[in-house]
Amino acid sequence: MANFIDRRLNAKGKSTVNRQRFINRYKQQIKKAVSDAVTRRSVTDVDKGEKISIPTRDISEPMFHQGKGGVRDRVHPGNDQFARGDKIDRPLGGAGGGAGKGDASDSGEGNDDFVFEISKDEYLELLFEDLELPNLQKNRLNKLVEYQVYRAGFTNDGVPANINIVRSLRSSLARRIAMSASKKKLLAELEQELAELENIPGTQAELILDLKAQIEELKQKIANVPFIDTFDLRFNNFAKREIPSSQAVMFCLMDVSGSMDQATKDMAKRFYILLYLFLTRTYKNLEVVYIRHHTQAKEVDEHEFFYSQETGGTIVSSALKLMHDIQQARYPADEWNIYAAQASDGDNWADDSPTCRQLLEQKILPLVRYFSYIEITNRAHQTLWREYESLQQHYDNIAVQHIRQAEDIYPVFRELFKKQAV
Repeated sequence: MANFIDRRLNAKGKSTVNRQRFINRYKQQIKKAVSDAVTRRSVTDVDKGEKISIPTRDISEPMFHQGKGGVRDRVHPGNDQFARGDKIDRPLGGAGGGAGKGDASDSGEGNDDFVFEISKDEYLELLFEDLELPNLQKNRLNKLVEYQVYRAGFTNDGVPANINIVRSLRSSLARRIAMSASKKKLLAELEQELAELENIPGTQAELILDLKAQIEELKQKIANVPFIDTFDLRFNNFAKREIPSSQAVMFCLMDVSGSMDQATKDMAKRFYILLYLFLTRTYKNLEVVYIRHHTQAKEVDEHEFFYSQETGGTIVSSALKLMHDIQQARYPADEWNIYAAQASDGDNWADDSPTCRQLLEQKILPLVRYFSYIEITNRAHQTLWREYESLQQHYDNIAVQHIRQAEDIYPVFRELFKKQAV
């Protein structure tokens, strides 16, 4: 049986495997550090990499040692203080310590936390793990693209785990035949000629010695052909195939009225940036419609949605009406998966909140796959929240969440878009 040893030089990212093994091993600690980092970031820095700090106690290796108590026989070499049968007092202090220094204190030195830097892709992967658009159905197979890994023949380069032994040995055999076939044919002819000359009396000894020298030289050349070479290695190749999937649109509705102070707007923007990164990273070609509203609603582009300073009064129903008009004109419900996310501080004209409920109940909820509403406020809930909350009791495709401070954004985001049990 042939043994394959990969002696190729490591690439630049030679520690990639160990890096991923480390991330998988301490994923819970890293994910917690990532979720904490989200709340500390500014709006413009949400999608960058991160330095993760893990307490040393969380990455220490488990260790077995003898516990205290019980009856034990032990020999203490060099003992000059105790005689047989003496009882030794229990050591003072708490539980026994392990090797090394503990956490830092004002009375001595300690161990620093382990700092681990993750890239932007690793950061976003941990940030959006186990999230999905709820109730996504295959209405029309032409827009969204999913990827499926499939076997795509063989390649000359790859990792040792993907080596195809049969193909490699077949290539090795073909190479050895190509490099030694002519030599073996010539060797057979010379050996036959040598046998004939040795059977003829009076043959010159010099001719026989010359033939033997040629035969030995050919045998050495044939023996020098390696059994396996890096040129022979063949690896199973895997590629991604695009599979057309359902097409979807996400409506983002944000309140920019005068009651939304700058801190509240920043939290709303941070929520929508997380939503935007999640959608664009997870779903290719998904369309996003941005709507800002005060007393009037307006469809805007991505830049104006996040950075415009426009403000005014509050009529929430204007955004819902505009969303419904756009959906009817451009996104038929029988061809599109329709989603909506609305952020507000809950402030609205009292007479307008029943109108919002009516629009949702009669025109929007029957068509959308999922409607999420987040209210960003520290005040008591007003009529808009109560109207939406009553709808949540009767419809399973609407979710209502409350955000009080920046630390609530990421947990609420994960709660809204967590994978549903099948």
